[in-house]
Amino acid sequence: MSVNLNTTLHHLPLAPPVVVDPATSVRDALRAIDARGAEAAVIVDTASSVPLGIVTLRDALRAIVNNECDVAGPVASVMTGGLSSLPAEATVHQATVLMFRRGMRHLILTGADGRLFNVVSQGDLYGMQAADSASLANAILATRTIAELAAQTTAVSRFAARRLVEGSGAEALCEWISALNDLIALQAIDLVEGEFDLPYVPWCWLVFGSEGRLEQTLVTDQDNGIIFVADSAEEADDLRRKFLPFAQAVNAALDVCGFPLCTGKIMAGNPAWCLSSHEWKRRFDGWITVPQPKALLNATIFFDFRPLYGREELVTELQRWLLHRIKGNTAFLRAMAVNALEQEPPLSWWRDFRCNDNREYPRTLDLKGQGIRLFVDALRILALAHGVDHTNTVERLRGMRQALGMPLEEAAAMAAAFYQIQRLRLQNQVSGEFPEAANRINPDRLHQLDRQILKEAFRQARTLQQRLRLDFLN
Repeated sequence: MSVNLNTTLHHLPLAPPVVVDPATSVRDALRAIDARGAEAAVIVDTASSVPLGIVTLRDALRAIVNNECDVAGPVASVMTGGLSSLPAEATVHQATVLMFRRGMRHLILTGADGRLFNVVSQGDLYGMQAADSASLANAILATRTIAELAAQTTAVSRFAARRLVEGSGAEALCEWISALNDLIALQAIDLVEGEFDLPYVPWCWLVFGSEGRLEQTLVTDQDNGIIFVADSAEEADDLRRKFLPFAQAVNAALDVCGFPLCTGKIMAGNPAWCLSSHEWKRRFDGWITVPQPKALLNATIFFDFRPLYGREELVTELQRWLLHRIKGNTAFLRAMAVNALEQEPPLSWWRDFRCNDNREYPRTLDLKGQGIRLFVDALRILALAHGVDHTNTVERLRGMRQALGMPLEEAAAMAAAFYQIQRLRLQNQVSGEFPEAANRINPDRLHQLDRQILKEAFRQARTLQQRLRLDFLN
């Protein structure tokens, strides 16, 4: 199967875990690990099947060599307990970031009932990654100041440029850029948080837009917010006043790290986007209940959100509420579709490119606004209509393909078209004609093959828009 950072962990081709109970001797646990050619065993409570800890071959051998354990004694004496775990429904991206941040080689996966599902190792997750991305992640997590962290953003850009030249696909490359940028943002929040006495309430840092979709390229600003728990409007106002200085400091730190402040002020340091759970629902409800075209046009970025730091369950609950709230709301979906169809693929009737009349950059195409946006907007609307909780554009397509009655080949062609435009964006950002306008490209300067690929990608966008028109405007 194809494995990417959006793949859910329960879909990974993992071998069954080695499981022992706490009373098993260290000797027998090692025998079990060796017999299976594994690296570790999970210690599980025999009555509840709840994982209690893990013992790795490396840790057990170290304990034996250092005379720190009796091989005839219980394996519970050498296990590492209290480990972080993830539900099997989490993604490879979530597991990768968590394991990097915690310096873990193995991660326990649990089912919905809290019982052991499996164990995933570093090799299972990113055996496909180059060693330089692992060393880069470790360098990010080793930083102790914002200035040190800022230097790692440049390193990420060099890493991406190198991988692009080496032939990495756009899907994998965008995912790894997003994963490494996540680590930078997480480290920035960690470094800044220590300077503030934050309210002792559940809260979470949200990311929107391309970061929310795990589709970041080399040129990206920051779009973020905060969600927190408050029992009343008065408490929400009080908590907001306490969170805002911290949020503004994080926004400033991210700016130093190469993620410019959002020109539209969609940032956690803006009181408009530092909200309680109830306030976020009320904000979304306003867009959904009275779908004014201009307001919705500015709000689309908020429908691509995911948790980054803090209590993720707050964001999961908001996502579930949002999908339930939108279900069957044809007026809202129609208004979203009208906005999405205002921008058409830049193809003329004789099948050449239709360049815009930008005076500063004549004869150019905007690969983001005239290309990527077409796929993102259409698939966002279709995903919301069909209750698909993915935020990544291609994962949205895959998640609702069957509900749309779309042949596998058609969905694959659309995904390939999306990533071909992303590839051209990345190439242009590395060595483009207009460094100050990194998403603009002169199609006349493209190789003939890239011209044909780009034209076909735009045709796929046109097909997707036709489906949107049929589903919501007829």
